[in-house]
Amino acid sequence: MSGSRVVVIGAGIAGLAAAHRLAQRGAHVTVLEASDRVGGKLLPGEIAGARVDLGAESMLARRPEAVALAREVGLDDRLQPPATATASIWTRGALRPMPKGHVMGVPGTAEALAGVLSEEGLARIAQDAELPRTEVGDDVAVGEYVAARLGREVVDRLIEPLLGGVYAGDAYRISMRSAVPQLFQVAKTHTSLTEGVREIQARMAANQQTGPVFMGIEGGVGTLPLAVADSVRARGGEIVTGAPVTELRREPSGGWRVVAADRVVRADAVIVAVPAPAAARLLRAEAPEAATELDTVEYASMALVTLAYRRSDTALPAGSGFLVPPVDGRTIKASTFASQKWGWIADENPDVVVLRTSVGRYGETKILERDDTALVDVSRHDLREATGLEATPLETRVTRWTDGLPQYPVGHHARVARIREHVAKLPGLALCGAQYDGVGIPACIAGAHAAVDQIQGDLTAVRELTANPVQSLHGGAGE
Repeated sequence: MSGSRVVVIGAGIAGLAAAHRLAQRGAHVTVLEASDRVGGKLLPGEIAGARVDLGAESMLARRPEAVALAREVGLDDRLQPPATATASIWTRGALRPMPKGHVMGVPGTAEALAGVLSEEGLARIAQDAELPRTEVGDDVAVGEYVAARLGREVVDRLIEPLLGGVYAGDAYRISMRSAVPQLFQVAKTHTSLTEGVREIQARMAANQQTGPVFMGIEGGVGTLPLAVADSVRARGGEIVTGAPVTELRREPSGGWRVVAADRVVRADAVIVAVPAPAAARLLRAEAPEAATELDTVEYASMALVTLAYRRSDTALPAGSGFLVPPVDGRTIKASTFASQKWGWIADENPDVVVLRTSVGRYGETKILERDDTALVDVSRHDLREATGLEATPLETRVTRWTDGLPQYPVGHHARVARIREHVAKLPGLALCGAQYDGVGIPACIAGAHAAVDQIQGDLTAVRELTANPVQSLHGGAGE
């Protein structure tokens, strides 16, 4: 690897993590990014003088990749866990405490969901122990399987908002094998789902990890890609923004030719770290079968509405915020009380309270056709209904993430395996990004590291990720 020339296409966190690993190993790295900034879905911003995240705001700390990368690029002293891990769910007309004792919304006992489900819903869970086995085959939708075992109310009032916070997707379409692999494994080996969940919980208790489940960064998670980019440059890497790649071709000599704007870059290897539509366009000439598979990846769009208030005007419920089940017919799908969730925001801005709401799920396009003012208005309406917040905000910001979240439907794992099988036929080419092995920050970094190994001829990590994608958990409320 030392001395080889590698082009990374895309400067989201996956592309930057790949570039960082390459630079550490002595490669000459050039990162080409179509937009005018690095970071992708990680975006630092400001509102009413307060530093905030306008994209993803937390990262799973129970996986090592994200926290380790932050430490490697000098952010160790800025890592901070949430100030509170207590969240609520706004359902059946009230804010109710988020239940504990479940695995991504699936309980080990009916009592774990008391207060969120109706008496009928709780009684339906108990039938799981008496039902015959539900076959899952090679994959099954989370909602379909859980509804068959425990009833639709569990799915509609808890699993939907939790999975919606990760994928902005539909639980009745999302792959259990890819999105909640723990549940898929017990579904294959247990007749009773609740019994399987209790086994997962017992195993987790026996191997109890210390430390927080999630981690943030003082100044925002959006500062992570900036620090990674600085580290890449410090190691001699080049990062070029405003450079959309228009052509990727294999050279007769065995290397690669990359055309971006007015420049041609020749490389020994290329890592493609862009969303599926862009990756499909780039691979069309050299890996048409992979491009055809990438064309089938669907995305959900969403918007984040960030609002700043005078602290003297607000009296929010305790906790980090709340999730909203789609079945309740509200417009927002979640709200994060950012100033309560992240101590550094409150410490830096004692007179200001920052909240954010998220709007939009897979298949919901009408709401996102509204202008920014309308999205702010509907967010304020729902916040007032949920919390009683009547005050007028000091400032608002709407951040739209069009086609921001790849969907993981049933069969996702098989599609990823086929894509990688086609790409593996081309030496010196690898892929990474949120559309493959998990949408969270650690998953994107793990995929990036595996891609670096792949172009060096080591497929071990790629095979492991393809077989066992990284579960992306919900980081509280309003992810």
